[in-house]
Amino acid sequence: MAPDPSRLNPVDRRSALPLWAQVHADVERRLRSGEFADSFPGEMALVAQYGVSRSTVREALRQLRASGLVEAGRGRAPRVVETEITQPQGSLYSLFASVQAAGRSQRSIVRSLDARADGTVATRLGLEESTPLIYLERIRLVDDEPLAMDRVWLPARIAAPLLDVDFTRTSLYGELRDRCGVRLTGGHEQIRAVVPTTAERVLLGIPDRTAALAIDRVGELRGQPVEWRQTIVRGDRFSLMTDLTRPHWMEASVTGGTGTTGSTSSTGTRRSR
Repeated sequence: MAPDPSRLNPVDRRSALPLWAQVHADVERRLRSGEFADSFPGEMALVAQYGVSRSTVREALRQLRASGLVEAGRGRAPRVVETEITQPQGSLYSLFASVQAAGRSQRSIVRSLDARADGTVATRLGLEESTPLIYLERIRLVDDEPLAMDRVWLPARIAAPLLDVDFTRTSLYGELRDRCGVRLTGGHEQIRAVVPTTAERVLLGIPDRTAALAIDRVGELRGQPVEWRQTIVRGDRFSLMTDLTRPHWMEASVTGGTGTTGSTSSTGTRRSR
């Protein structure tokens, strides 16, 4: 079936951005929207869709392979890679995009963005204790109501360009990809119920006698830890649900005073951010 032309972003030959980069960006956008869930188009199909040369398409696909989103071998058509980070927290980050797409607003209050040393975190990342780290701390809001507090540490050697980013309405992983050329390829995380500290309770507006969820993540790049993340989520506004007949399926939802404001599902084989 031919793609809907309205879903394509045509290349702009007057742009300073190379044609292959424009094709790469739009194919990645389509990929993340789920358009290629059934099959990925071949080179000639992309040539026809974007009106560019085969070498342009090949370079765009080469970049997609390098970033881990698409794989292809000699004599085999490209296909979408079905494994990235398959942990439940992926649902939380997909959730923000889902809420925004549904017309609900999402933004972050950036409390800290700086370079610092933290021996404990550096050790978790397999680094020397004095290794410089980039630290980002945000309050995540949905419809201007606090949902989560996010604390992230990354090695400064790969993440220093992030110091120039305004994270009010942009994603960490998107900026890490675009500015640093880094895309996480794996990791693991743990989710547990906790009693929030007094400061966390105040910052997130958590009612008394209400628990929170703590999500601890180690993000990896080709097996090497490069991210340590701690997230505290309001237990009264966020939930996770699994279907025991589909063990790799998970749904996350945010609720407010008037009911569910947004939800998203994770199949355990692909993750959108």
